This record gives sequence, structure tokens and C-alpha cells, in this order.
Amino acid sequence: MLKGVYLRRAGQAAWVTVACALLATPALAQKRPQQQAAPRVQAAPVIPSDPDDAFVALREAARKNDVERAYAISATLVDYPIPSYVEYFRIKPQMFDGSGLARIDAPDDQVRAFLQRYKGQAIADRMRNDWLLVLGKKRDWANFDAEYPQFVLKDDTQVECYALLSRALKGQNVAADTRNVLSDVRYYGEGCVDLISYLVQSQQIQRSDVAFQARQALEQNLVTLAGRIAATVPDARADGDTLATIVKMARNDPSQAVAYLTASGGSLSRDEQGAAWGVIGQYAAKKLLPDAAFYYRRQMDLGGNQWMSDESQEWRVRAALRQGDWKQVRQAIEMMRPELRAKDPAWTYWYGRSLKADGRDAEAQQQYQQIAGQFNFYGQLASEELGNRITLPSRTTVSDAEAMAMRSRAGFQRAQKLYNMNLRFEGTREWNWELRGMSDRELLAAAEYARRVELLDRTVNTADRTRAEHDFSLRFPMPYRDLMQRATDDVGLDMAWAYGLIRQESRFIMNARSSAGAHGLMQVMPATAKYVARKIGMPDFSPSMMGDPNINIVLGTNYLSMVLTDLDSSWTLASAAYNAGPGRPKAWRSTLSRPVEGAIFAETIPFNETRTYVKNVLSNATYYAALMSGQPQSLKSRLGQVAPSAVTTTSLP
Repeated sequence: MLKGVYLRRAGQAAWVTVACALLATPALAQKRPQQQAAPRVQAAPVIPSDPDDAFVALREAARKNDVERAYAISATLVDYPIPSYVEYFRIKPQMFDGSGLARIDAPDDQVRAFLQRYKGQAIADRMRNDWLLVLGKKRDWANFDAEYPQFVLKDDTQVECYALLSRALKGQNVAADTRNVLSDVRYYGEGCVDLISYLVQSQQIQRSDVAFQARQALEQNLVTLAGRIAATVPDARADGDTLATIVKMARNDPSQAVAYLTASGGSLSRDEQGAAWGVIGQYAAKKLLPDAAFYYRRQMDLGGNQWMSDESQEWRVRAALRQGDWKQVRQAIEMMRPELRAKDPAWTYWYGRSLKADGRDAEAQQQYQQIAGQFNFYGQLASEELGNRITLPSRTTVSDAEAMAMRSRAGFQRAQKLYNMNLRFEGTREWNWELRGMSDRELLAAAEYARRVELLDRTVNTADRTRAEHDFSLRFPMPYRDLMQRATDDVGLDMAWAYGLIRQESRFIMNARSSAGAHGLMQVMPATAKYVARKIGMPDFSPSMMGDPNINIVLGTNYLSMVLTDLDSSWTLASAAYNAGPGRPKAWRSTLSRPVEGAIFAETIPFNETRTYVKNVLSNATYYAALMSGQPQSLKSRLGQVAPSAVTTTSLP
């Protein structure tokens, strides 16, 4: 979550944002927190009689920061098996208002007592995270500075912003460290806006840095946040903002933004013009327009790389990949800020490929060697570029005693209790907290224990953490194998691909449900399930049957087969279709000017979720095939090539 970003201190013309005008509305004025008294129940709320149901209701009240309901429910759970969570859910609503903003009148004494009582537990770290937000909000730096070093996970960008603000207020220059925190505007919150405001006032950053931050927010369509950031600059006005207008235009119609930039670009510095072309290139690339690479070349000629968001820098590479311009691929990666380039093996792999295309084979090999040991999509591809096929590492097995010793760990016990109530967020936090500091062998024992208690998602994620000792039968489990074998044989489907998809879709959580309503192991949508049931002659089907693993697998594998047939037997296209719907990969494919390798098609998918999904599914499938066959495999062969075609309609849902 904590990523780097450049906050340049260049003497450029200040960017004056249109979003600032939004701040004039009363709706955006800071609300004064209500006086916090001891919670009193004014009316008797309906409280479930079953303790577990009451606990789930308490958690929901805490999520909504409903002080009175949380207090009333918690009073009924006196002897509940996980009292730390009952207490946490009672206190937390007193720390935040209904809109989720920290309250300055939070019950500090209750928090201190909680932290002492549950010292060392995951829930205490969660509470400390919340309290740090409160302490930063009310500028209680003495307590903030005392508590911050004890915050273990440090996975909250806003807390990191408050920590930097505390240092800045003591006279330290934190501009350089700020660059490593402020990159993903989605996680800024109040603390990061406050940090930006102070750094402007203390002249640690310049107006142009603020303009860049606000523009990043606009690129994410976070207009209100962009306005709040822009308002940190004194005397900001709402007129004359060429770059902000270009961002809004480019999102909808890059050609319109090109016309506007051409007509009004004279008001921008050379670097600002380069940044504008970069924004246009980003949105054109996401729309898979062939002109995207041209727009990016204009940007590269003009400069302004320091004013380009991470997303614009990444899409500059993707636009060049799609055009097959290896020189531009190499230049675009070389121009990436170092932290961005280093965080994703994609850019190491594609840089190696660009060097190879330039005849610099020895340098390309050095790039591949950096990531070839990684068990991921690009690690596998790099290994193949070095002349190796995909094989499994030697297996480390643990004893029964080692696995069953894990059941005595309190964190795992709490996690299982939470999982039994389908409270996966809290359960996963407890489980992962318990894994901290474990050796590879202990991680494998925990993964095996998770398998025995049928927490297969924890089996996968725990086994994935090992560094030198591995057991890929735990990383890539195969539950319901007889059902899968029968179902895939019936439709002639590759079982390794089907397992690879399930691992990505549900992590083998049978009762998994997506926000869109997808259900079960294969996350089949209700409408899709009905369609497939009708097609295969299952007249008595009802959506409630999707909880049956046999029905779920039969319908899911039949739909996979239909999608694969509809998309010319391309695993790359069919994987994309399973996630995004069959119409979208057809549309993406229709924009190609020539056949491209499957890896390029996957990397240039415009939806972030689908792009990650396709790469993970096919990487998984390659390892599953190696497990099932005992033979070396090729991810490149699975990816194949994707050729252009006209957009065609599909009857598939």
C-alpha cells in the first residue's frame, strides 16, 4: 500500500485546478464531532438471541460506527469466546463518525486499557492503527510519537502521512520520504492532505508538486479529493486550468483532448506539454487506440516524465508493446522512476525482451536471471527465455506432529472461530498475524494444518510464503479431484486450466460469493448458471443448488468449454472472457493490427482486475499441469498467439 511517488520541486508554472471550486460547497466543510458521552441506549434495539448472530450484528454496528447499537449488543456478549473482538467492536465506533472520519473526542483511556490487555495480538495492532488516526487528527503528537513505533503492520498510508507530518512539525525535512508514501491517491485520507498542506506552507514542496498530486486524483476520477489537495495552495483559482481540462477530456475522448492541447498548449511549459501528452497517451492506451504509442512518443520528445503518474508510465510501456515497437518499450522502461520499475517483475521481463530485440542478448539474459527464480507469471516466462521449461521445486514434507502442533496457537484458534462465521477479513488478519516470523518449515506445517481443517485458501496463501523450502501440492491443492476429472473429461477440458481458474476465482472457498453475486468454487453468476443448466439439460436447476460442489463444477466447466469454443480455443482469450464476459476480449482482439503473443495481449488488457486474473490463471494452470503430469511445462505455449478479428456477437452471458 505504501508506494513511492515523485514530489518534484521544479520551478514550473503552477497548476490551478478546477476541482478547487468544489470546496466552496458547505457539504465539504469539516464537521464538528459530536460531544462523546457514555453511550446510553435510548430504545431497545433488536438483538439476535444466538451469540454468534449477535456477534456478527455487533461487527456490522461497528462497521457503521453506530455507537448505541454496538454498546447494546456488546453488553449481551459477556462470556463470548473472543472477548477482544467484542471489546474492539464496542470501542471502535466511538473513534470514528458516521462518515468514517476520526473523532477528536475518542475514549483514549479505554483504548489504552485495551492495548495493554491484548498486547501482542492482531486486534491490538488494529486498535493502535485506529488510535493513531485519532491522535494524528487531533495533533496529539506526544502520544502519536509514543504509539507509532509499536504499530507493527504499518499498512495504512494515512498513518504514515501523520508520522511524516509529526516529523515535519519538529523541523525535519521529509520531502524525500514523502515521495515513498504518496503514490496511490485512493488511500490518502485526511492525514495525507494535511501533510501536503503543511509541506507547502513550510516550502518543503512547491505548488507544482501539489498540482501533480491533484492531477493524479483527477486521473482516478477522485474529484473531491483533487479539490481538497488543490485547496492546500493559497489563492488557487478555478479558471485557466489546461492540464485539468485535458485529464477530464482524455478520459472520455482522447482525440478531443488532443485538439484542445493543440489549440491551447502554448500556455504550458515544455514539461507540462509532455505531461499532457502522457495523460492523453494513458487514456488512449486503455481504449486500445493505435495512436496511443504516437501520443507517448510526443511526450518522450518533450519531456515532463516527472509529472507523469505511475499509471501513465506503465501504460507507456503497454502501448509500445501492443504496437510491437521494442525501441519504445526499452526507452519507456528506462524512463520509469526506479521504484516503480523495481516493484513489478513485468518491467524486468519486458526490458529483457527489448534488449533481445536490439541484439543485446547477454544483457537480456542478465535481466531474465533477476526474476527467473520467482514462482509467478513473469518469473516463469523469464525462465523459459533462459531455455528452461517450467518444473516444480523439490518437495519438503512436514510430519503429522508438526502440522497438528499448529492447532494450539491462539491466533489460529481465533481465526477459525471467525471463519466459521464467514468473517473472512478478521479471520485472515488473525491467521496472517500468527504467521509472522515463521520459518519455511513452520509455514508448511501451518499450511498443512489449514488443509486438514479445510481452510484451503489459507493453505494456498500460507504455502505461497515460503522462500527456500516448498511444497507445491499445498500451493496448488486439488480438492474434489474425482468430480473435476469426470466433469472436465465429459467436455474435453484441460483440468489443469480449470484448477488454475478455481485457485484464482475462489481459493477453493466453497461458500465464496462475489459482490456481483457469483457463487461457489467456480464463481458462476446466477444468470450464467441458469443458461448453462438449460443448455446441458438440467431442467430442475435452481440457484440454491450452486452450493453443491458437484453442480458448481459441472456448470462451471461446461461454461468454460463453451467460452473456449467461442474464442478459437485460446486459453488467454477464454480466461479473460470468464472474468470480464466473452464480449470484451472479442472487442479487445478486434483492435489488434497484427497477431501478438499471448503475453502481450494479457499485459495490455485495459481492466486491471482482468489483466491480473489472466496472468494468474495461466501461471497457475502451468504449475497444475506440472503437478498432474510430472513433466516440464511451457507457459508460453499456453499463452499462444492472439490474432486480430472482427467484433462478433456472442450468445453467451
